Amino acid sequence: MAKGYWIGRVDVNNDEGYKPYVVANGPIFKKWGGRFAVRGGKFTTVEGASRTRNVVIEFPDYETAIACYNSPEYQANIKVRQPHSIADLIIIEGYDGPQPSDS
Repeated sequence: MAKGYWIGRVDVNNDEGYKPYVVANGPIFKKWGGRFAVRGGKFTTVEGASRTRNVVIEFPDYETAIACYNSPEYQANIKVRQPHSIADLIIIEGYDGPQPSDS
C-alpha cells in the first residue's frame, strides 16, 4: 500500500507566535503515525517560486494523512499557525509502482 504525504511550504512572519503550533504538532502526528521525511534543511529552488521552510510528513497511507489533517486536534492547531505564517499544503498519495531500472 502506498504511503500518504503532506508536503508543506511555509513563510513564517512571527517565530514566537509560530512555536506553539510546532510544539502541538508532535503529539498530533504521532497519534496518526506521521513522521518527518523532510523538516527544513538546505534547499535550492531550481524552478518556480518557493517559501522559506519546507516539510514532508509521511503517513502510513493517504487516508490516514487526510484523517490527520481533518482531525479536531489539527484543525484547532491550524488556527494557532495562521496568524503567524503563510502556508501551502498538499496531501498526496505516494507511488508504489515500478521504478526505473539501472539497465
